[in-house]
Amino acid sequence: MKIKGNLNFGIHLLLFIAFASCHKRTTLAVHQSSAIASSGYPSYNVSPAKPDSAGMSSTAGQLAAKMNIGWNLGNTLEAIGGETAWGNPKVTDALINEIKKSGFNAVRIPCSWDQYADQSTGKIKSAWLSRVKEVIQYCIDNDMYVILNIHWDGGWLENNCTQEKKDAVNAKQKAYWEQIATSLRDFDEHLIFASANEPAVSNPVQMDVLLSYHQTFIDAVRATGGKNAYRTLVIQGPSTDFDKTLHLMTKMPEDKVKNKLMLEVHSYTPYQFALMTQDEKWGNQFYYWGLGYHSSADVAHNATWGEESEIDKVAKDLKAKFIDKGIPVIVGEFGAIRRSSLVGDALMRHLSARSHYLKYFVKCAKTDGLIPFYWDEGRLGNNSFGIFDRQTNTVFDKQALDSLIRGTN
Repeated sequence: MKIKGNLNFGIHLLLFIAFASCHKRTTLAVHQSSAIASSGYPSYNVSPAKPDSAGMSSTAGQLAAKMNIGWNLGNTLEAIGGETAWGNPKVTDALINEIKKSGFNAVRIPCSWDQYADQSTGKIKSAWLSRVKEVIQYCIDNDMYVILNIHWDGGWLENNCTQEKKDAVNAKQKAYWEQIATSLRDFDEHLIFASANEPAVSNPVQMDVLLSYHQTFIDAVRATGGKNAYRTLVIQGPSTDFDKTLHLMTKMPEDKVKNKLMLEVHSYTPYQFALMTQDEKWGNQFYYWGLGYHSSADVAHNATWGEESEIDKVAKDLKAKFIDKGIPVIVGEFGAIRRSSLVGDALMRHLSARSHYLKYFVKCAKTDGLIPFYWDEGRLGNNSFGIFDRQTNTVFDKQALDSLIRGTN
């Protein structure tokens, strides 16, 4: 998950706090620092397979064109403490059936691996590899496309895009992707691998380090052979931030297979509307977003930036820099919280504005060729992204769902 916006240092600090809270991530800095100190992992590419192109003929661009709109299985397989640790039940085929029936044909699976690995050897537990494979199969059985990543995962990669950690992180990146790719290499092109989630990068030096992590990912996956020799792969822009990606992403990593790479960015713009949960001294939350959706009675909570024109501009800029040059772009996460604690006219006006926001974002993304994946962490609390009630595998927020699907049309 990524928060975007031109804000001062104090605001960035608050964004980080909100970001951490939204995902219920625990601080594992000490554990991760010691864990990546060793680079003595054995090779896990012990049985490379002969390249197999069957079912792998689509280019990255052709696959992107087949993905209508995507959905995130958030706060689940990436949950620190286990699949159910952040309040959601275990994923079932019934849930994935409902996602497909509701109009989504792609699923992004944020996934944790580090907590299931031996920190001295880098070996991932076979039971976890099997469980991830099972969830992917639910999606493939529904003829859905799947993007599987290494998510925040305690921050071992995301928080260490530095020269000092470069060798250790690359060693772990190689060890993990050799195992993940080998375990899942028999799936056809419906399965796509993604290198990371939101790598913290803000300057050219860090960008070069991040490119090395992406290169390690690509090389490790390709070396396992089988269908992985032709699989489409996704790399993340710096911090998956629109602006940083436009300015710092000046080249792509190398891939010996042509036209099989995608780029990923995220969007929670404007932050005050998408994520902010309380008014601050530096500014208020935005309850109302978009032309014709502001409130005359509650002017203090109207959006003052980040509305339609900014979304339009960024989408067109990404199209010009990447899509028009043959590099498909997915918006791996986007959305805006539903402020259910509001009441009366404020609630109704907010929900209407949110509905407009979701529809507009999807429509704008699709118009310029970006593939949007809505962030859904389940039905959790008053400030929630959740569309589906995972306890009953039913639609909880039909207004938001209808807005997203209408945007694709």
